Amino acid sequence: MSGDVAADAGLRRDAIGLREVLFQSITAMAPAAAVAASIPSGAAFAGGSLPLAVLIALVACLFTASCVAELARELPAAGSVSTYAAQGLHPAVGFLVGWGYVFVEALVPPLLLLQLGFTTAGTLHQEWSSYPADLWWPWALAGAAIITAAGYFGVRASARFGTVLGVFEVLVFLVFAVWLIGRAGAHNTLSVFGTSHTAEGYQGLSGVFAGSVYTVLAFAGFEAAAPLAEETRNPRRTMHRAVLGAALGIGLFYVVTTYAMTVYFGPDRFAKFGASGAASWDGVARASFGLFWVLVFLAVVNSTIANANACANVSTRTAYALARIRVLPRLLAALHPRYRSPVAGIAVQSVVAVGAVLALGFGYDPVTAFLLLATVIVTVVIGVYIVVNLACAGYFLRRRRELLKPVRHLLLPLLGIVAFVPALLTAAGLPAFDFVTELTAPVSYAGPIVAVWMAAGVVVLLVLMRRHPERISETARVHLDDPSPTDPAQNGAARR
Repeated sequence: MSGDVAADAGLRRDAIGLREVLFQSITAMAPAAAVAASIPSGAAFAGGSLPLAVLIALVACLFTASCVAELARELPAAGSVSTYAAQGLHPAVGFLVGWGYVFVEALVPPLLLLQLGFTTAGTLHQEWSSYPADLWWPWALAGAAIITAAGYFGVRASARFGTVLGVFEVLVFLVFAVWLIGRAGAHNTLSVFGTSHTAEGYQGLSGVFAGSVYTVLAFAGFEAAAPLAEETRNPRRTMHRAVLGAALGIGLFYVVTTYAMTVYFGPDRFAKFGASGAASWDGVARASFGLFWVLVFLAVVNSTIANANACANVSTRTAYALARIRVLPRLLAALHPRYRSPVAGIAVQSVVAVGAVLALGFGYDPVTAFLLLATVIVTVVIGVYIVVNLACAGYFLRRRRELLKPVRHLLLPLLGIVAFVPALLTAAGLPAFDFVTELTAPVSYAGPIVAVWMAAGVVVLLVLMRRHPERISETARVHLDDPSPTDPAQNGAARR
């Protein structure tokens, strides 16, 4: 073992509290970046009915957030969703969930770095025409350097950094939304929560569900607090409150902000609204809100960095949890001796982020690359959420029957699964029903990309089960100093 890293002392315990953990989930959802780019990407399908798509995503995510919160209270572990699936269903399922989750969370930083690049370059070009609109990549690389540094100095510095950024972006967009609603005046209408304003060619629910692919992306990350459980004070109580609080609070923020812009811009022409140009949050702020547009721009930039930072925390902690049981390469469990940060995982995450940004950004263009990565991420995230819903029911039926509550542990998971199916089929390119709309290339490549990655995971799983079956069974371990939640008597005592 080198003097620079250590792999066996564990993550830093009791390093952060509810505030930092709550904002880990909030910043992982990237409120400002989602409002400015992810959600408007669905306008091409849902049009002026986009607020309905946001509301559907909120309801679906609240069902799943309830399940995650229940499991996080019982199983506070860095493995988070992987541990939940292993305990509630089977260790092999836990491995595949962890395999997919590490992959998708590693793709979120490059997604946000692309947005940082094209947002900053586009804004500078509008202000100073001499600045090239396609010179986006230096800003993406600068963002990568910031999140690498934040991760290196440990979870305490990283989480507090995210808290400051999160408060700023939420306040800026709430103030702007209230102003938009006031300016809309008589044009305020609840019809945007129906299907009468969908984009041409995407009538009715088909347009709303297609738009929900990108609104679900905006919610992805509410569970991001869970992988920090081993570094959190009183994790069983803190995780439960953070996950539910983030999903509900930011979900309502999305509904209010999307409604505000839709009624201000005009529901019947909202299909032309997007992530950049005059028909965007930045464009509307620039045209109608004076110098306040600078704060809107800074909030979006702030949000991309905060979200990339939060999701880098998630991917490196999940990889750490799988690496210490030797399901992933042991190197990813190496920790810095002082900051207790997974330095090897952070280095790998940085290389993946920079590689994906440059390869896809130059291979297509940064906006198209953003949409492709977004669809890949949504496909995996929804799949993980569906499995977590199943795991919640399985865990309380198989292991904690004495704590089983039919509504909370059976009905809500079922509703969560049903609510996510349309968006999953759309993102994966599986038109199984009439309301599922086919996406166009290269966004439609998302389904095959996910299929290849998960097929590789199955191959790795089969090899491990043949040669090292004990490693797969280890995915069900919680890895906390607290009494194991698999022991009902001790677990009850721990909660008391």
